[in-house]
Amino acid sequence: MAFILPDQLTGSVIGIASALGWHDSGLHQHQRHQLLFAQSGCMTMELEGRVCLLPPTRAAWLPAGTSHRVLMRGVVAYRSLYFQPHPELPATLEVLAVNPLLHELIERMALWPWDKPQPEQQRTVALFMEELGLAPRESWQLPLPTDPRLGGWLQQLKQGDALPDRLNLLAERVGASDKTIGRIFMRETGMSYQAWRQQWRLLRGMELLAEGQSISRISSALEFSSDSAFISFFKQHTGQTPARYITPHQGVAE
Repeated sequence: MAFILPDQLTGSVIGIASALGWHDSGLHQHQRHQLLFAQSGCMTMELEGRVCLLPPTRAAWLPAGTSHRVLMRGVVAYRSLYFQPHPELPATLEVLAVNPLLHELIERMALWPWDKPQPEQQRTVALFMEELGLAPRESWQLPLPTDPRLGGWLQQLKQGDALPDRLNLLAERVGASDKTIGRIFMRETGMSYQAWRQQWRLLRGMELLAEGQSISRISSALEFSSDSAFISFFKQHTGQTPARYITPHQGVAE
C-alpha cells in the first residue's frame, strides 16, 4: 500500500504480508509492477472510471504507474508483491483467478525476506511467472458514472452498506427524471441503470461471501425474496453457486 514505500527498496521482488481492518489507501501508484491478493477477506479496488472487486480467489496485476485506490471494509489478510519492471512482465492491468499452486507461490513470496539473494528467488519466481501466464483472466468490475449530479450519491454508496436506490427513488433524490438517469448510465457506463444496479448487488454479494456471511444474511441484506432467489441470481451471473465460488479458500453456510 502507499505507506509501505516499496519503491524505495532494492530487491528484485519485494513481498508484503499483513492484516488490516478498515482501510483506505488513497489514490496512489508505484514505480514497480504490483500483484495484489487477499489471503482472506475482500478488497475493493478503484481504478479510473470503475470499481473492481478482489475476493480471496482473485488477484490483480497492476503495471507500474497504474493509479489505484484500495478499500478494505473488514479485516483483510492481504499479500502484495512488487516487481522491478522488465519487458517480459505483463504490461496491462489484469484480474486473475488464483489456483492453489499460484496461491501458495504468492504466500511464499510475500513472506520471504526483502534481502533474499536473487539466485535463491529464481526458481520460485520462474514458476510464479508460468502460473501467472496460465491463470484465467476475469474481472468483476462496475463502471462508474461521472455526471456530477450523481457524485454525492455515488460516494455515499461506495462508503456504506446501502443498496443503490431503485430508479424512481434515485431520480427523486438527484432531481432528474427517470429517463435522464437512464441516459446518463447508458452513456457513461454502457449499461442500463437496472443492469448496473444488478451488477452492484452481485459484487456486494461476493464481498459479503468473502467476509463469511451466511446466505440468509446476504439475501436479506441485498433484498432478495428468499435464499434460493439469491442463489439462483448468483449462479445465473457467475455460473457457480455461492458456496462453490468461495469454497477454494473459505466456507460459507448455504
